[in-house]
Amino acid sequence: MEERSGRRTAGTRQAHPREAADGRWTRTALAWSGALIAACFALGAVLHGLGILRIDHLPPLHARFRVLTATLLPAVVFAAVAVRVLPGLVRRRGFGQASLVAYGFALAWTIVLAMSAAGGLAAPFTHPQEYLAVLPAVGHDPLGWLATFTLRLPEYPTHVRGHPPLPVLVVWALAAAGLSGPLWAAILVILVGCSATVAIGLTVRSLAGEDTARRALPYLALTPVSVWIATTMDALFAGVGAWGVALLVLGRSTTVRTWSAAGAGVLLGALPYLSYGLVPYLVIPVTVAVLVRPPRPAVFAALAGAVAVAGSFSAAGFSWLAGVAATHAEWAADPGAARPYLYFLVANLAVLALTTGPATVAGLVHEARDLTDLTDRRVAAVVAAALVAVLALDVSGVTRGEVERIWVPFAVWIGLGAAYAPGRRMLAAQAVTGLLLQGLVASPW
Repeated sequence: MEERSGRRTAGTRQAHPREAADGRWTRTALAWSGALIAACFALGAVLHGLGILRIDHLPPLHARFRVLTATLLPAVVFAAVAVRVLPGLVRRRGFGQASLVAYGFALAWTIVLAMSAAGGLAAPFTHPQEYLAVLPAVGHDPLGWLATFTLRLPEYPTHVRGHPPLPVLVVWALAAAGLSGPLWAAILVILVGCSATVAIGLTVRSLAGEDTARRALPYLALTPVSVWIATTMDALFAGVGAWGVALLVLGRSTTVRTWSAAGAGVLLGALPYLSYGLVPYLVIPVTVAVLVRPPRPAVFAALAGAVAVAGSFSAAGFSWLAGVAATHAEWAADPGAARPYLYFLVANLAVLALTTGPATVAGLVHEARDLTDLTDRRVAAVVAAALVAVLALDVSGVTRGEVERIWVPFAVWIGLGAAYAPGRRMLAAQAVTGLLLQGLVASPW
């Protein structure tokens, strides 16, 4: 008895230095992350004052500062309740129900944040530079519009010039179904964007087991990037991409997996036609495919689905490569191309840290010190793939600013790191970050 007790005590004493070291590493990482964010805002203010960053009033964000008001109180109350009850709800219910609960909380969190701003849900989609402004040009002939898209690109608003034609076709299809107007566009974006919570949860369950997926769900639902999920089409891209990845791992029989993979191919094949900047995103599904090793018929089905999308656009008269060239020419002539490369090379990463929240930084550092578990290594590989995609875009120089929206499809995956953050306080820190971003930052999207 004494010997057993001695071993237990010794084991406990041995665990303390490790925990203390983990705590020091986490605190150091959070301090450096906070310092990087603060330094980028300080330098951005100087550059704006000197007239170097004229089009950005709160660099590195493309936004303006605003004062906190009482309109944020409903979001504060919701956050307090969610932090208290969501982890327990996700733990106690079956995984299907837990995923739906997390989805419901993600929807509510996104909406309550957006409703605290003037104009509510629809306001960001009423901007004259948004996709809805082009619908009169599409008219009743979307194929004719698509065939001349590249030729007429200089005539279109900023967001349309910066993207392939599929986002416009999405809102056109919505209007053709009788759901026209900015409010319906906002509802679609929120429903699809928040569904990334479920898709990523399903992917994590397949890769790392149900326990890890359950840990991730509250952080996926209460992510700070929700501030932009209600306001930008990039949230729709995030949902499409997340389900494209999830469909690669769903299904048990070869037949079901093959059909599921075909759907994955269609969704993933659509990504380059939603945004040229989503090409690096494809490293995420490739990484997942390497980890799960889908059967050969599923691989061929996924490739066939992607080829079908590309073939359809080509047959309709849209050349993706010509679109890239035309968009790059428009970007080069835009004031955004004159933003300083070196500043945004670093500041873009500070924005990523801000939008994914302190729990992501803490969780990634905490887990990086112990990757002995295979399931942890699998999740780490997916997060690393998303980080590689972000770095590729960052280094390319075409993402100089405005990345708070551009990073959304990648941030939802990188936020998986928060699942390894120690304690409920980290979930509260995520919610507080989202509240501060919503309350202090007035963003056009």
